[in-house]
Amino acid sequence: MPALDVPGPHRTSHRAGPLVAENGGGAVDDVAAALAAAEDAARPATRYLAAHAAALRVAAAVLAVRRPRLRGRRGVWEVVAAVAPELGEWAAYFGTLELKRQAVAAGASGLVGTREADDLVRDAEAFAAAAAWYCGGGGRHG
Repeated sequence: MPALDVPGPHRTSHRAGPLVAENGGGAVDDVAAALAAAEDAARPATRYLAAHAAALRVAAAVLAVRRPRLRGRRGVWEVVAAVAPELGEWAAYFGTLELKRQAVAAGASGLVGTREADDLVRDAEAFAAAAAWYCGGGGRHG
């Protein structure tokens, strides 16, 4: 998990704050629902996949706020790092998990234990809090 100097608690309580205030509450609701699904999943593999999906919803909300002009094909985590460099460590972290996420989604559920799934849920929540802080005006961004 990347170390970030983000004020306040790192638990989001399923609120992405002002992350997408200018775009309405839909993305906030999507993030909250995805985080809740991750926390509520009974099986570690399901919880892991849901946490990764929640992180992707956060990334989508960041991109909605930052509105990048894209050229060529790039992965979501690469684009997040480019348009929100303050979230670059988070983007790199979640990007490194992509192959494992694909394997778990393909049925390799034994690759993920309870602790790893729980850790990823907490990481997705912390990423949501960091994104809300930086994209919502609490942090500096360009």
